[in-house]
Amino acid sequence: MKQKNFEGFGKTSNSPIAGNTLALISIFLFAAGFPAAEVLLEVWHPITLMFFRLILAVATLVILWIFMEGLTQVLNAPWFKGIKIGILGFGIGTNLLLFAQWFTDPVTVALLATLIPVSAAILEVWDGRRKLTTKFAGGLIASITGGVIAVSENISIDLGWGVLMALASGFFYMWASDKSVTKLPEISSIARSTITFTGAAVFTSFSFVICFILGFIEIPNEVTGAQFFSLIIYSVIAMAISHIFFIIAVDKVGVAITSLHLNFAPFYVMIILFLLGGTWDLRAIIGASIVAFGVWLAQVK
Repeated sequence: MKQKNFEGFGKTSNSPIAGNTLALISIFLFAAGFPAAEVLLEVWHPITLMFFRLILAVATLVILWIFMEGLTQVLNAPWFKGIKIGILGFGIGTNLLLFAQWFTDPVTVALLATLIPVSAAILEVWDGRRKLTTKFAGGLIASITGGVIAVSENISIDLGWGVLMALASGFFYMWASDKSVTKLPEISSIARSTITFTGAAVFTSFSFVICFILGFIEIPNEVTGAQFFSLIIYSVIAMAISHIFFIIAVDKVGVAITSLHLNFAPFYVMIILFLLGGTWDLRAIIGASIVAFGVWLAQVK
């Protein structure tokens, strides 16, 4: 019963309002990670950064899980099944996303994230859980269009490895998010997040150890206060906490609808960069409005 209480809105209520609100919160927190990663990537290798990010995120999730549901629930969880999903999905996906930002920039990665809902829609249509109706297709197109408009002034895509990594990352991440819900229905969202991200941590730890032994990467000798603060935002806020909200939203409205909210990411990134001294673009508001229309249209019965 404890795991039901944690969901906040309850397992019995699949309210579209609740699901969309949780998705909105999740993507805003997720977007905060892009500027933070930009600070860290100036001095940290992507593999080193992802290793520390996942270790800190998993540690946070385990502590929250024990606090919310007790140690017994943690020990009896389907760890092996969840870790397999995490290794194949979040492990590959999160690493590819960070490398994509390393090769490009945070706005470009946020732009490419607008195509992720296509992967999510394909997953649900392929499994027969969603019919590709005219309204849903229209909402999907509007959502992508809005995301592109939001960063249209800042588009500078180098058609190379960064783009391919960002697109592949989206597919792996959506696949793992979907399987976290469909293959682990008996446990809570924080449990799903923890055990699948543990799989991602296993994948990244293996990469880190191999690269460290071969001398390709090294551990930073000194971590400044600004870097540590950015790491907390990047791991605890933009990964651990964000993902809990994301998985609950997937459970309530499905991975396709939840993923449409990713197209607000460029808008959120611009808000954060503006607050940090960047410039503001009216097209960000127009793009976000079109995304909102697309999210609404895709859910119209």
